[in-house]
Amino acid sequence: MNAPANLGAEGHKAAMLAVLERQKAAHLRDGAPTAEQRIERLDRCIGLLVDHAKDIQEALNEDFGNRSKDATLLTDVSGSIGPLKHAKENVRKWMKGEKRKTTPAILGLFGAKAEVVYQPKGVVGVISPWNFPVNLTFAPLAGILAAGNRAMIKPSEFTPATSELMKTMFGKVFSEEEIAVLTGGPEVGQAFSELPFDHMIFTGATSIARHVMRAAAENLVPLTLELGGKSPVILSKSADVSLAAARIMNGKTLNAGQICLAPDYVLAPEESVGEFVKEAQGAVTRMFPTLKDNPDYTAVVAQRHYDRIKGYIDDARAKGAQIVEINPAGEDFSQQEHRKIPPTLILNPSDDMKVMQEEIFGPVLPVKTYKQVDEAVNYINANERPLGLYWFGTDEAEKAKVLERTTSGGVTVNDVVMHVAQEDLPFGGVGPSGMGSYHGHDGFKEFSHKKAIFTQLKKDIAPLKQMRPPYGPGIRKYLAGTLTR
Repeated sequence: MNAPANLGAEGHKAAMLAVLERQKAAHLRDGAPTAEQRIERLDRCIGLLVDHAKDIQEALNEDFGNRSKDATLLTDVSGSIGPLKHAKENVRKWMKGEKRKTTPAILGLFGAKAEVVYQPKGVVGVISPWNFPVNLTFAPLAGILAAGNRAMIKPSEFTPATSELMKTMFGKVFSEEEIAVLTGGPEVGQAFSELPFDHMIFTGATSIARHVMRAAAENLVPLTLELGGKSPVILSKSADVSLAAARIMNGKTLNAGQICLAPDYVLAPEESVGEFVKEAQGAVTRMFPTLKDNPDYTAVVAQRHYDRIKGYIDDARAKGAQIVEINPAGEDFSQQEHRKIPPTLILNPSDDMKVMQEEIFGPVLPVKTYKQVDEAVNYINANERPLGLYWFGTDEAEKAKVLERTTSGGVTVNDVVMHVAQEDLPFGGVGPSGMGSYHGHDGFKEFSHKKAIFTQLKKDIAPLKQMRPPYGPGIRKYLAGTLTR
């Protein structure tokens, strides 16, 4: 639905609350959907992505000014179909309850039962971001729908063409009682976050997440927060620098670095920096012989983000960093149709530079040096825990040390970003980079209520009788037996 433009904050909230109440009423009326119904809903989502693949490419290209259509197919279309198909193939198995042991164990021997059943929470609110607006709407829906829930979606106002397209898409095959899309600006987003959902998932900036969390607290709405932060790369002395540079620069230039998991900065051995710069230049040249009019190289989504990223480069240059712009064809970017920024390395950055204080979310990569790997580990630990951490090398002892001594949402070894593509691994942050996790079975569990059920024996046996007054020798003997080390 689209709220009328002249509605105030309370009007927006009332209109959305009416949709939420209809979805909650439908959930109570219809009960938990069967496996067949869940699969059919997942199939409808898959069909939308297949049928509207070209529309999605066009809408995202319009919103960004220039966005690689092949990258859109890879990340937003194919990258969404995969999770939906995975959920479809596994939902019957996930829906089965889990048997647990009874306490005391003797009750289980006589027929008492302890189990966990997975129950739909009801209605899940989804606040999706602009960088991968389709994927970060549909991928959570894989777990939300598999768990038997209904959904209300607030897509980003920064990608209006894509948001309107998704509203139209969902409206074709889902009733508003099943999935509703609500578009609008920040005032709609604020009102949306204040609704009494049964669960809410927010993907976006940590600064906005603080507001979302405060709003959700008013109704004690459980949250999944998928945020970001400064995801570091440790280049080990044992690393293949050529391979590492190719994979790091691929991760940094995909979507022009506008990825919550993009490698944010590199920690490299002092003696390897020159080689890394050379290999990074070569890797970018092979991927993008030209940049300015190359449809494979994505633009920055909006002018304020363009200005912010350019500001990081200017600030670093003014404070003494060495700037290495990778511009294979030597093109002039002072006048351009879109907002493209060439991949840029910032060497020897200091911590007083803005590029080392804020998540970059663009094609700029600072490279810091270390003498021993402990320095790199200590630097990471001195900062907020990131969404991702990347280590390149062959030294197994060093890898174990880095993984044991650092805490991050997830890790990819000898590549970047790729742990997010593993559907059987949980994806989530820790602390300022997020809370909760989803994908695959973990997503099903995240969006389900884990209901504990204990079924007592139908008949009394001595151990049960002795638990009730008047207390006698039996209970005293039992309790004496528990008072052991």
